[in-house]
Amino acid sequence: MPRALITGVTGQDGAYLSQLLLDKGYEVYGMARRTSTGGFADGRLRWLGVVDRIKIVDGDLTDLSSMLRLVKEIEPDEVYNLGAQSFVGTSWHQPLLTAQVTALGVTNILEAVRIARPQARFYQASSSEMYGLIQESHQGEKTPFYPRSPYAVAKLYGHWITVNYRESFGMHASSGILFNHESPLRGIEFVTRKVTDGVARIKLGLADKLALGNIDAKRDWGHARDYVRAMWLMLQQDVADDYVVATGVTTTVRDMCKIAFGHVGLNIDDHLFIDPNLFRPAEVDVLLGDPAKAQAKLGWRSEITLEKMITEMIDADLERLKPR
Repeated sequence: MPRALITGVTGQDGAYLSQLLLDKGYEVYGMARRTSTGGFADGRLRWLGVVDRIKIVDGDLTDLSSMLRLVKEIEPDEVYNLGAQSFVGTSWHQPLLTAQVTALGVTNILEAVRIARPQARFYQASSSEMYGLIQESHQGEKTPFYPRSPYAVAKLYGHWITVNYRESFGMHASSGILFNHESPLRGIEFVTRKVTDGVARIKLGLADKLALGNIDAKRDWGHARDYVRAMWLMLQQDVADDYVVATGVTTTVRDMCKIAFGHVGLNIDDHLFIDPNLFRPAEVDVLLGDPAKAQAKLGWRSEITLEKMITEMIDADLERLKPR
């Protein structure tokens, strides 16, 4: 039975990846940082029905000693680093925390693996936000990076330190440059979930308006369930490498909203308004990934359409909100 350690296990990707690995017969250890209340947020794992099948362990990416302890005790065959301060907007308000967790945290876990379990295969969750002010119309593995937020800068460090450990120490360390991927488990602070939750509230009479910022921004959106499959495929390869994971289709926030409002029979113009306070200090206008390498080498394809994903998210939010 292969053994996997997942940091950030309570997040969207951690939950779906746990489900995938359990279905493949893995023994799954999930690292969670305990709060002062003594627990951890396990709602996503419970929603998928996997919380009782995962071994939850205490750890913190900013603490090298805890990473070493976990890797020595668990002796994982695969390590998936999904832990991060993962919200772009928050990174302007908490840039130092973002750097400590999202950037230097990667070095801590790489060091722990290098010292205590060098034969383990390592996955780093890189981000399309690293492209920022895009240098090419389609962003691939060779496209230059131009990060536009503290989050993106931190992710870029994590990406390159993974490449460096692979080249310096011969580690099987791969990075997935994942474009936006969503699901009913997405946090409410992300625009897709903000939209689906807002539309559901309006439909149920719990709200009347949905406030957004730059609705002309374009993103390449896929489903998290598809994207965690790409993570696993990367660690099954004989040679570690970096891969863009994307649908290859871009959509504006405005058009995504139209899909959401249309699904519940509402007119977008009656409920959506623009709040200038929600614009970012430095906006990323367009992201469009080129998944050709992942398709060719991993045999991976994005299977769930944007329309299917948004309707799934709205239906889930309607179910959550109906008791109110």
